[in-house]
Amino acid sequence: MYNKILFGLIAVVLVTGIARVLVPASSTSIKVDCVADVGMCSDGTTVGRVPPSCSFATCPTGASLVNGLPQVEQPAACTMDAMQCPDGSFVGRTGPKCEFICPVAAEIDAATAASIAAKADLITITSPLPNAVIVSGVTVTGQARGGWFFEGSFPVTLTNWDGLIIAEGVATAEGDWMTEDFVSYAATLTFTSPLQAGAEHTKRGSLILEKDNPSGLSENADALEIPIRFAP
Repeated sequence: MYNKILFGLIAVVLVTGIARVLVPASSTSIKVDCVADVGMCSDGTTVGRVPPSCSFATCPTGASLVNGLPQVEQPAACTMDAMQCPDGSFVGRTGPKCEFICPVAAEIDAATAASIAAKADLITITSPLPNAVIVSGVTVTGQARGGWFFEGSFPVTLTNWDGLIIAEGVATAEGDWMTEDFVSYAATLTFTSPLQAGAEHTKRGSLILEKDNPSGLSENADALEIPIRFAP
């Protein structure tokens, strides 16, 4: 009797074990939440992370993953130096290549162009150019024949739209002026801008380069005059 009971228990254990092996255990799906950053591919597209490993998805055909962070183009950090343009204005570096970009020179009328051409064999001006926008401290440069100077200099005058003198200075020869050849000169003018808000005509002025005339005789007088504009 005892042996029958023992054999019965062994049979139950064996059947239970076989059943556990043959019947798969129920599985429970686990949701994986990946971080929301993106990867940059070599073709410019972006891919996100995918579960369950949360690695970045495969880039489009032919492209490779550049890095695991979005690439954001950063603005260029340009140096704070400045350059003087031919019109006498100053500009800083700008753009992705940190370039100096001068303003486009304004057109000049036929009368001004004719006056400049008529004096070209006596005096020229390289800065500021006609109709340039100037500020206080503007540097005037160019070349003049030795006969335009007296003792190495000649007067420079700045007027407002109405002909009122707002600045006077002296252009100095940058070389031997006792010659018939052209000699470089430079002058600096400081002034208070006559520009009035809402009054367009007050932007206009004139820069006058006078031949030095120690004799005071009108027949020896001469000048080159160009229009300029005042900055606020």
